[in-house]
Amino acid sequence: MITENMLERITLNPEICQGKPVIRNMRFSVAQLLELLAAGMTYEEILNDYPYLEVEDIYACLLFAARMANAKNIIPVAA
Repeated sequence: MITENMLERITLNPEICQGKPVIRNMRFSVAQLLELLAAGMTYEEILNDYPYLEVEDIYACLLFAARMANAKNIIPVAA
């Protein structure tokens, strides 16, 4: 079940990945995980390739992305 507590898995630390959102203070960014999902990897494939991740980390990243996409102000970013 996805809950607000899952967002605690997403951390921002200026000492890790230049302060980008990462999973549980590891050097694995939310963006990296979302890119894997966007490329078509399944949860199972991701968890097998990155055994230190947990399924709750994937849910937390998706919830984080949903919240970011639902922001009131969106600034276009060049590709």
